[in-house]
Amino acid sequence: MPMTPRERVLATLNHEEPDRVPIVIGASNATGIKMKPYREVKKLEGIEALDDYMYSWPELGTALVDEKTMLRLHSDVRGVTDLEPAAVRERNRARDPHSDCFDSWGGGQMEVTPGDWFPGIHPIPDATCSADLERYEGWPDMSDPSRIDHVKGEARRLAEDGQFAIMATPWLLFPFERAHAMQGMEAFLMNMALHPDFARELLERIAEECKTLMGRFLAELGDNVDIIKIGDDLGTQDNLMISPKMYRDILKPVHADFIQFIKERTGAKVLFHSCGDVALLIEDFIEIGVDILNPIQASSGRMSDFAALKERHGNDIVLCGGIDTHRILPFGTPDEVRSEVRRVIDLLGPGGGFMIGAVHTIMNDVPAENLLAMVDAVEEFGRYPLRS
Repeated sequence: MPMTPRERVLATLNHEEPDRVPIVIGASNATGIKMKPYREVKKLEGIEALDDYMYSWPELGTALVDEKTMLRLHSDVRGVTDLEPAAVRERNRARDPHSDCFDSWGGGQMEVTPGDWFPGIHPIPDATCSADLERYEGWPDMSDPSRIDHVKGEARRLAEDGQFAIMATPWLLFPFERAHAMQGMEAFLMNMALHPDFARELLERIAEECKTLMGRFLAELGDNVDIIKIGDDLGTQDNLMISPKMYRDILKPVHADFIQFIKERTGAKVLFHSCGDVALLIEDFIEIGVDILNPIQASSGRMSDFAALKERHGNDIVLCGGIDTHRILPFGTPDEVRSEVRRVIDLLGPGGGFMIGAVHTIMNDVPAENLLAMVDAVEEFGRYPLRS
């Protein structure tokens, strides 16, 4: 008897083999779809639905996927997100077209080409000490009720329907990425090397702000959540952005404390998103309580050795993602996409503990035909017991 999508995900999270490998798509920015391929899928499938943006944030460019399209994509998860405060949303809607877009932390995005935005506005690039942080007047109000006044109703509706796993994703930017947003990547990485006490203080200050929102967010969700998605991008194409020692000395304690904070307030599993080659840190992630690692970047260094990842870590952490967005999805043929899906399932699927999806967001260069080929191939090749 076929499982419901939620039953399928829960079995996978318990490292059991469900009826099919679960598909994670459209539930968060890291598992989302940009507007162009979303529109193309709707056109191909004859789906009439309004265009809308995740987090009500057009500059982010990630579509809020309608339910008919989610069903066509065989997605087993549904997302619940927060929003920027109402005043921030209204300010950005009312600003001059193409002008810079600012978030509630004082950082911002600039339009680099028509319709394409880059997070290049950093409010405290020169900060190097505690006094600089105290002087900064742009810290956000994470208790603003307009961030989360919709969360309880959305989560309850999904839970009462009971069909889909619920992935909740407050748009925090986890401490490492938020520090980049506030200072610029180069400036903050330099501070980690030259002013490590300041770097710790900034990370901890950001984490405390994030806890304020996360605590309220989790209270609104109650028991109506299966997965909490958090994350910090720590990898490059072939290595880490910082050394393992620097991670363990400065950032890991912040991550560990935040995950403990979450787990004290919910029974939901924690999904940690980190792009790039983070293979050297997987044991650390397991140690601090990460339950699911996303996106298993197929094109990145040691992460591309799926057989080794499965053998080494498959019993201790759920692997999520795996379908290449650098070459296969944007530039492959539908048949090549199908072959890649089968290869990835054969390597990561046995025994359960694997949820399939694209490596991060489905970008604008991915043809709708390839996206549909991906999800349809999971239906064909992802049924348990898997074919040898």
